[in-house]
Amino acid sequence: MVGAGSFRSDDDGAVRFPHRWTPEGVTVEADFTGAHLLHLAAAGCVLNDVYREAGELGIRIDGVRVSAEGGFDTQTWMSSGITYQVEVSSPASGDDLAVLLDRVDDVAEIPRAIRAGATVRRG
Repeated sequence: MVGAGSFRSDDDGAVRFPHRWTPEGVTVEADFTGAHLLHLAAAGCVLNDVYREAGELGIRIDGVRVSAEGGFDTQTWMSSGITYQVEVSSPASGDDLAVLLDRVDDVAEIPRAIRAGATVRRG
């Protein structure tokens, strides 16, 4: 789970990072496993893109929290998919936020890359 603004975590176990769009940075709560890091990459990308696209649309964002989860077939290690949830704190209307989140779902780079698939090789 990643959070920023009014949704930053106060948990002692949360890791804090500087963030381009928020003066207080972001917080990350995740186990350090490959699967959790894959899910964190998708969640972090979505959080970043909420801020970026909101700026383009002129929508004020007071906070964002994104969580992502999924599973793997333990025989093949193929992902069963990733599902993410977004919470946004903003004075914008529900309709404006729906437009924003649809736009983010279309443009978020990491979810798009995962959806498209990729070859991974040792170099």
